This record gives sequence, C-alpha cells and structure tokens, in this order.
Amino acid sequence: MGHSQVTTSGVGSSISVERPFSGLARALRPAWGRLAIAALAYVVKDSPIWVLPVITSAVIDTVVAHGPALRLIAFGGAALVLVGLNYPVSQVYVRFFNSSVRDLGVALRNRLAHRLQELSIGFHTRTSSSVMQTKVVRDVENVELMLQQAANPTLSALGVIAGAIVVLAIQVPAFLILFALVIPLSVTFVRGVRKRSERRNEGFRRDVERFSSQVGEMASLLPITRAHGLEHVATERVTTTARTVRDSGLVLDVLNGRFTSLAWVAFQFLSIGCLIGAALVSVSGLLPITPGQVVLLSTYFVMLTNSIVNLLNLAPLLTKGRESLRSIGEVLEEPDVERNEGKVRVDGVTGRLRFEYVDFRYDAGDSLAIDGFDLDIQPGETVAFVGRSGSGKSTVLNLALGFLRPTAGRILLDGVDMDGLDLRTVRQSVSVVPQESVLFTGSIRDNVTYGLDHVDDDRVREALREANALDLVHDLPQGLDTLLGERGARLSGGQRQRISIARALIRNPRILLLDEATSALDSESERLVQQALATLRRGRTTLVVAHRLSTIRSADRIVVLDAGRIVEQGTHAQLLAADGVYATLHSIQAG
Repeated sequence: MGHSQVTTSGVGSSISVERPFSGLARALRPAWGRLAIAALAYVVKDSPIWVLPVITSAVIDTVVAHGPALRLIAFGGAALVLVGLNYPVSQVYVRFFNSSVRDLGVALRNRLAHRLQELSIGFHTRTSSSVMQTKVVRDVENVELMLQQAANPTLSALGVIAGAIVVLAIQVPAFLILFALVIPLSVTFVRGVRKRSERRNEGFRRDVERFSSQVGEMASLLPITRAHGLEHVATERVTTTARTVRDSGLVLDVLNGRFTSLAWVAFQFLSIGCLIGAALVSVSGLLPITPGQVVLLSTYFVMLTNSIVNLLNLAPLLTKGRESLRSIGEVLEEPDVERNEGKVRVDGVTGRLRFEYVDFRYDAGDSLAIDGFDLDIQPGETVAFVGRSGSGKSTVLNLALGFLRPTAGRILLDGVDMDGLDLRTVRQSVSVVPQESVLFTGSIRDNVTYGLDHVDDDRVREALREANALDLVHDLPQGLDTLLGERGARLSGGQRQRISIARALIRNPRILLLDEATSALDSESERLVQQALATLRRGRTTLVVAHRLSTIRSADRIVVLDAGRIVEQGTHAQLLAADGVYATLHSIQAG
C-alpha cells in the first residue's frame, strides 16, 4: 500500500450561527469590487430623486422672482440629463450587483454540499434529508432575496440622506437639527421589534423544517400508506403540521404588520410637522427661507422619512434572512465531521483488514454494540458475518468502511491504523453492495459508471455481463441509454441489484462489502445475483453480512456474532460439526 501526505486544506465556513451578518460580509468579500461599482452606479442612477427637489426649489424661486426664461430652460435641461442617465447606469448596477448575489448563492450551496459530504454518517442518520434540502434550497434562496430586496431601499435611503444633508447644510443649516430627531426615533423602533421578531422567525423556521421532514416521510411511506389504506392518517399528520406553520407564520405577520403601521404613522406626523414648521418660520421671518426652500425642506423631509420607513420595513426581511443564515451556519459549523484533511492518502491497497479488540457504542449511555472484536482478514479472503438481529453484523461493516470509528481498539488496513488514513482515498479501493440497491434518475450507463470519467461502452457491457445484467440491457428499448426513473423504479429488485453489482465490478475494488445483498429477492433473482456476486468476490477481500445462511456456504470463513462478540468462527462444515450457535441457526432456517 502506497502513501502520500495530504496538503490540501478543507473548505472553511464563513457563515456563523452567532454572528451571521459578519459571516455574510466575509462570504461576499470576493465580490467587494463588483459591489462597490454597483453601489456607485446606484447612487448615480438614483441621484434625480434628491437632486430634482433642488431644481424644483430653484424653479419656484425663479418664478416667484419673475426670473429669466433661459434659466428655467437650463434647469429643465439639467433635469432631463439626470433622468436620462438612469437607464444605462441601471444596467451597470443590475449586472454587477445581481451577478454578485447569484455567485454568493452558488458559493453557499457548494459549501453546503461540500460540508454535507464531510459530515459523518451518524449525523446523516439522525438528520432528516428533507430538512437538509430545505437548508440548501430555501435558506440560500432567502439570503439571496434578502440581499436583492434590501439593496434598493438601503442604497436609495443612504443617497437621499447624504444628498439632503449636503444641500440643507448649504441652504438651510438650522433645519438639520430637526432631521437629526429622526435617527433616535428610528433606533427606538428597530430595537423594540428586533428581539421579538428574531424569536418568532426562529420558531417559524423550525416549524417549516419539521413540516419539510414530515412531507419527506410521507413521500417515502407512500407505498405502505396506500397498501394499508392509511391515506387519511398520512394526510392528517401533514395537515396538522401545516396548521402549525400557518399559525406560526400568522403571528409573525401580525407582529411585522403592527411595526410597519406604527412606523409609518409616526414618520408621517413628523413630515407634516416639518412642512407646517418651515412655512411658519418663513411667514414669521425668523429665518430667511424662500418659498422654494419651504418646498425643498418639506420634500426632503418626506423623502427622508419615507426612506427610513422603507428601511424599517426591511426589519422583517433582514430578520428572516438572518435566521436563514443561522440555519446555514448550523450545517457549516456542525462538528460531527469525518476528519480526513491532513491524513495520509492511500494510493492502493492489498486488502488485509485487522480488527484489534475493537469496542463500539453508539451513544455514551448505550451498551456496547461491538465488544472485544478481534479478527484478522487476509487479502482475497471471503468472511461472512451471521447472527441474530442486533448482534452487530452491519456495525462491523460500517466500522470496516470507516463510517463508524472504534470506541476502543483499532482497525488496521494493510498494517496501518485506519484512524490516520484519508478514508476518501481508501474508499476508492472499496465497493459496497447494500441490501437496497441505490440507483438514481438517469441511464443505465450513468448508474454503472457513477463517479467515473471516460468509460467506454465495451467496459460497461463487460461489467454488466459479469453481473448477469447484459441480457436485461438488451431487452430494454434504448439499451445502455434507457432511463431508469427515480431510484430505478422501472426495474425489479433483482434487476436493480445486478446493476449495483455492475457498478461495483467496473471499479475493480480490492475490498468488497456485501450487506444482505440478496435478502429481499425471489429465488430466481437470488440465483442470478448470487452468480454475479461469485464473480465479483473472486480475488477480492470480501466481507458479507447474510441473513440466509444458504447464501454464504462457500465463504472461506463464517464469523458468528452474539451481542457484539465473536462466539464462533470457521467454515460452514466446521461450524455445523461444532453443533453450536451456527448449527442452531442453520437448523431453524432449514427446518
């Protein structure tokens, strides 16, 4: 077995559960240049909003003073130029900003997919696949929507605030004090609603995840549900959870609606006050304010308050986006990871496996699932594991594959502790044929060559022939290009299993794991699959878990397990002659 040291580093997680927006800023760092260009373009395209009131004010004062018509034409020309710039600059903004957001969405989904591949099998066993799908699809979409829907009002408000402050500082500086009153009022509103909204959003998100999990369960149980006439039970379960999601969402909607209405009313009061106050100051002569400046002040204050109301209305959107970021962060920060980075890569294996007094328990309070397991498996040897349900057979296979790590003891591959190996490279020399064959929507060729590049059709047909599946392909309308449907629904169980065996054969593995590969088949299908498995096992280290003892008579060694311990081992004939646990199991099945 050859080894080479891993030097590549893992993908870091920038999105944090505790500080989601800081993590989002770090995730957007590669796009900061494009975002800066987009922000500048938005300010230019949006400038008419706060420049036109200045032109309007000057036009009014020119009219009141009976000024020259040429000045009015000049003002009109300037306004037309400003407005005309909007279209080309808008295209720059849309292209640069939206490309940055879409790239972020791709990066987040890629990072989630990468992390899900790193997380242990234990994590995936206890986590609903539907919930993970919700995080990858819905939560990333929420983040994209938050950025897209928040950018326009935020940049517009910042432009209006900056423009208004500059103009007022030049023309009517005394009224800047009134404008400053808006800031503490805004902060008060935001603080008042933020914590309650965050709690409601987290509860709503958890309810949606539970609902997604139940929908996934309903889909997977559909054949059983229909077979037993339990449609009403399945529907009621989903309906009950859907009502919970509705109630949780409605509470959140009501809270956000109250906040939005209260903010609008308060700032409209301020706008009216500014208009009347500016007019009174002008009429009384307290300050030298022209009629045009009264209009300018009123317009700016309306624009300012509307902008702030729009920003405050983003609070529910930002809170929802923040919760989605936290949801993504839960996956990216999940510690239950199969650690492979920095470990020794395996270039090839001979296939010797050595279990040295291995213990394993699933949870701290549980009893040992594997207890003092000590076994030496030679290259090319076929070892079958038998025993009653719960005796630890499948656990041994998962330990050999590295899906589970020993609680005590160690497992050696070709004399090297597997704990120090990059298991991803080890598994390139391993093939697994499970009890339930796993096929995906695609052609037979795609399923057989899954994960392999540039495999010619002759090699695919040879693998199918050795798996007793070539006749099956000839009988199908498009041969190797025949689409199998979701999970291979167009094939029988035996046919799916033979396709799985062809997938294993084409990889030419050194270690083969068979987990009750024929237990769900009829006699004829089992005969064909057994023939294919005999070809597959030839010259390879093979670990077999079998329920039907008749299928493992030819094994080089049979290991009998009871409560995680090895109680007997030997050939079929030796164990029958010993008249122990194996002989009892055999007589029960034969009898």
